[in-house]
Amino acid sequence: MPRVITFGEVMMRLATPGHLRFSQTNSLEMTFGGGEANVAVSLANYGIDAAFVTRLPKNDLAQTCINQLRGFGVDTRHIIRGGERVGIYFLESGASQRASTVTYDRAHSAISEIDAKEVDWSKVFAEAEWFHFTGITPALSPKAAAATLEAAKAAKRLGLTVSADLNYRKKLWTTAKAKEVMTEICQYVDVCIANEEDAEKVFGIKASGTDVHGGKIDHARYIEVAEKLTQQFKFKGVAITLRESFSASHNGWSGLYYTEGKGYFSRRYDIQIVDRVGGGDSFGGGLIYALVSKKSPQEVIEFAVAASCLKHSISGDYNLVSLKEVETLLQGDGSGRVQR
Repeated sequence: MPRVITFGEVMMRLATPGHLRFSQTNSLEMTFGGGEANVAVSLANYGIDAAFVTRLPKNDLAQTCINQLRGFGVDTRHIIRGGERVGIYFLESGASQRASTVTYDRAHSAISEIDAKEVDWSKVFAEAEWFHFTGITPALSPKAAAATLEAAKAAKRLGLTVSADLNYRKKLWTTAKAKEVMTEICQYVDVCIANEEDAEKVFGIKASGTDVHGGKIDHARYIEVAEKLTQQFKFKGVAITLRESFSASHNGWSGLYYTEGKGYFSRRYDIQIVDRVGGGDSFGGGLIYALVSKKSPQEVIEFAVAASCLKHSISGDYNLVSLKEVETLLQGDGSGRVQR
C-alpha cells in the first residue's frame, strides 16, 4: 500500500448551524479541518496509508482533534506536541447570492511557532513515496515557512514525489511575499495543484479571457497557465480546478491535468452546494490517490474531479466518501438515488 505524508495546520472549525448568520445564532458547531489534514482523511478513506504531521499543544482540545483523525484511519504518530493553542476559524455559510465568510483566529497557533528542526523528516519519510503540503502552511509564519522548505528538501532528497497546492490566502500574506516564499519551495515540487486564481495571485500567471465570477471559463486558456507553470518550475504535472461560480449554492465543477505537454479535461459537474470548504483539498486527495494508483492522465483528472464533486455535498472539511462512491459517480450514476 502506498504511503503518503501530509504536513500543515489543523484547526478547530466553529460554524453557524445551517445557513444562519453570526448575528442570528447563539450556538456554533465544532469540527476540525485544515488543508493537509483534509487530504490525509480523503486518502485514508480510499485505503491509502496516510499520515498527517503537524504541531499541536498538549490539551484536551488538541487530543480530541487527534482522536478524530485516528478514527478516520489517519496515522498521527508523528504529530509534535508543543505550543499553547489550536488555531480556530469561524465559518458563516453563504447561500444563493450571499457569499460564505471565514474569520480566522490562528495567530500564535502551535504550528506557526514550529522549529524547522523539530521534525525528524528522515524518520517520518521512511517507507513513504509521496509528500504533500499547501501554500497555507508557509503563509502562517516565517518559522512555518522554514519548516515547510526543510520538509520539501528532505522529501526530494529521499526520493519522494512532492505535491503542493498553492492555496493562496490573502488574509495570511501578500502576493509579493507568497511569490518570494513559494518560488523557492516550488523548486522541490513535482506536482502543482491550483485553482483559477492561485497561479495569478502567487506567480502572476493568469488565464486570459476568463470570468470566474460570471461563470465563464475558456478551457483552452488554462493550458497556457499549466504550460507557464511547467516551464518555470519543471513540474511533472499541473492540476487546476475549474470552478464556475453562479452563486454560493450553485457551481459548475471540472478540472484540468497537464502532463508531458498535453492537457486532459474532466467532465463537468453541475453541483448544488451543501459545504464547499475543503473542496479543493478533496480534489488534491483524489488526484494523489489516482497518481499513486498509476491511473492514466485522463483517469487521474476524472477521479479527482468526481471525488471533489461529492465533497460539496458533505458538511465539514473532510471528504467522507468511499472509493466505491467515487467509482459509482465515475460510471455515470449521479442521480442521487437511494442505494439499497
